[in-house]
Amino acid sequence: MIGALLRRDLGLLLPGGRGGTGVLPLLFFLAVAMLYPFAVGPDAQLLARTGGGVIWVAALLAAILPLERLVSADLETGVFDQLHLRGVSEELAMASRLLAHWLAFAPLLLLAALPAAALLGLSGETLQTVVLGLLAGTPGLAAVGLIVAALTASLRGGAALAGLMVIPLAVPILIFGAGALSRPDTSGLILTAAISLGLCAIAPFAAGAAIRSAREG
Repeated sequence: MIGALLRRDLGLLLPGGRGGTGVLPLLFFLAVAMLYPFAVGPDAQLLARTGGGVIWVAALLAAILPLERLVSADLETGVFDQLHLRGVSEELAMASRLLAHWLAFAPLLLLAALPAAALLGLSGETLQTVVLGLLAGTPGLAAVGLIVAALTASLRGGAALAGLMVIPLAVPILIFGAGALSRPDTSGLILTAAISLGLCAIAPFAAGAAIRSAREG
């Protein structure tokens, strides 16, 4: 069952699917990397010193873009009611949606980090830290996004509210993920991965409870 759910969710979220927004996070991510050098000027040292943090902020904002269609469309059309009738719990449905959400945007961002690093003049060592940090942190960003999307799915103007809620909740991931760039050890990356794992463990249950409340309300 989880395989069928995952295929359906990926079909919705990947480019070309109904409501798919997979390309938009990638384009937004690259747009930020291209525009930032114009905003701060041609100072190579400044770009190299701040570019890693800019990539993290761009990744967070790019992760917010798919939230509008992540849960609300299926809630409105009764998909979760049908899954419940077939014995599929909300937690299982949200676990599948979490994995699909991450697969729909994170691998593209990891690939886009290469041209973004070139545009920002990042060194190979900094790029490696950024990529490892994104690999550790994007599951947590996806988990936060899923929880917030489920909580706001039944609210009017929920998409705008979701974006505002995700940013403060994702601050710990950004602090440790971007902070790893200024540390000589891997403690920042380890803490980022630990936060992500915790959020991924909580997300299916928190989002499932929110969907169940909205469905029964």
